[in-house]
Amino acid sequence: MPIASPPQPGRRAVLRGAAAFAGAGLVSTRPARAATVLRVATIPILAMAQLFVIEAEGWAKQAGLTLETTSFSSGPAMVQALASGRFDVAYIGIGPAMVAAAHGVALKVVAANGEGQVALLGRGPFAAGYAKAATPAAAFAAFHKATGRPVRIATLPKGAVPDTVLRYWLNEVAHVAPADVQVLGFGENRVQQALLSGSVDAASTLEPALTIVQSRDPGARILVDGATMFPGGPGAVLAVSDALVAHDPAAVRTLVALHVRATRLLQKDPGRAAADLAATLGKGLLSRALLLKALTSPEMRPIADPGKIVAATERLAAYQAKLDPISKLPPVASLFDTSFYAAAIKAAPR
Repeated sequence: MPIASPPQPGRRAVLRGAAAFAGAGLVSTRPARAATVLRVATIPILAMAQLFVIEAEGWAKQAGLTLETTSFSSGPAMVQALASGRFDVAYIGIGPAMVAAAHGVALKVVAANGEGQVALLGRGPFAAGYAKAATPAAAFAAFHKATGRPVRIATLPKGAVPDTVLRYWLNEVAHVAPADVQVLGFGENRVQQALLSGSVDAASTLEPALTIVQSRDPGARILVDGATMFPGGPGAVLAVSDALVAHDPAAVRTLVALHVRATRLLQKDPGRAAADLAATLGKGLLSRALLLKALTSPEMRPIADPGKIVAATERLAAYQAKLDPISKLPPVASLFDTSFYAAAIKAAPR
């Protein structure tokens, strides 16, 4: 995200030595002369797990970074705040990141969080009848005929990845008649609440909502997995302002290295990661057991390599432009800077 003015020396000391990778971790833990403060915008959802693992493990402080985090209800809600220049870093969906760039926010995606994580979760009569129908489109049509209303699907607001992925699947894959479906955009917490209250029939959403709803509603089930809805679908990403890249690349290198380290923990030791997330993201409301189940679900695919999602992001951008021809998205290639990830991998022990 852009910074309104270059960092002042007295306010943000340049991190010295923290980008050196040594020992068993990815980042040197020798004390820096002064902490580098990074203002981070995020959404408190499991797709941003790397950030919460970094916080729980205390790695940022050890590496000489202080992360000042502000939470938002959804990616689109972050875009206006990012345009103000108040943030250096954003853990954000790739869709809102593209929208922000289209509105003049100078940023670079330096790491990925996950891929193919958006699934369609159904409940009630719609879920019960879905498997019996010959095709997805037939399931929607049958429900409409039986109830006299279209299938109601909750998701995040327009521009968010779950919304775009849902519309792609409905229109390009399942070919559902527009009259047979009603898409409702909510904040992340309201999507889950709408499902549990029975006010919607399905949701295009992510973990841990997928696990939470299924644990509380025996009739709820995943109808379409992430790999089917949008193959290789890009999800949340780690983005940094162009100003931060220009003025403090060492801080970006350190943060990306920590992100890679957190991704490996999510992949190789989900039990420890679940404990971390229970203390940070869960804050006593989500148990370690539930988070462990969500982390090990087939819909949780943590990755860090931004290069893995470039091609899928191009497809997503092309479809987003089809949905909203007025919105002029920037060239996808200009949005990515893979050099920080490449440096982290080169320096990191396996």
